[in-house]
Amino acid sequence: MLRILVTGFEPFGGATVNPASLAVQKLKTTALESVEVVTREIPTVFGKSAKAVEDAILEVSPQAVISVGQAGGTPGIRVERVALNLDDARIPDNEGSSPGDSLIDPAGPVAYWATIPVREVVDAIGKQGIPAFISYSAGTFVCNHVFYSTCNFIAKEDMPVKVGFIHVPYLPCQAVGNVQTPSMSLDCIVTALEAAVEVVARSIAGG
Repeated sequence: MLRILVTGFEPFGGATVNPASLAVQKLKTTALESVEVVTREIPTVFGKSAKAVEDAILEVSPQAVISVGQAGGTPGIRVERVALNLDDARIPDNEGSSPGDSLIDPAGPVAYWATIPVREVVDAIGKQGIPAFISYSAGTFVCNHVFYSTCNFIAKEDMPVKVGFIHVPYLPCQAVGNVQTPSMSLDCIVTALEAAVEVVARSIAGG
């Protein structure tokens, strides 16, 4: 049976909810009976977040890892293509750390490409009637930190594991008071993640 690890961040920046974590918690099954989805909530903390994903990989031995984060202001599901070797926080993480212009791994490459089929994931989400697009920057906060660190860990350990990162919009409740802020229902976010899991599972099974 294929096993896919999906992680979502806890709330951060003073918020009480994070759509990434809420959606991941609901992502228990997919339409593919041969896929086991294992979910984890991870801390919005530099270092600890990456370690939590690494520990989960060693624990469950997945064939793919998809991490999910919140991107306030994004108008749709953002499927990330590039992970940068850079920590440069505009706000502190949940333990008050705010690294600036720091390499995640001084000995690591400048960047990694996502190894999930990014364009196919975007297309599959779009077929569900949900806006989605390819993004070429996962930022320089904890989301990118986890994306790069996971790619780096998999590369160093020479594991046959696909890695990807998906950013999701605010929930409607987070946009109350600012009608111009994009948002998306939790059900739509969950449906988008289910579509992504199915595409990734098929890519593994097929090759």
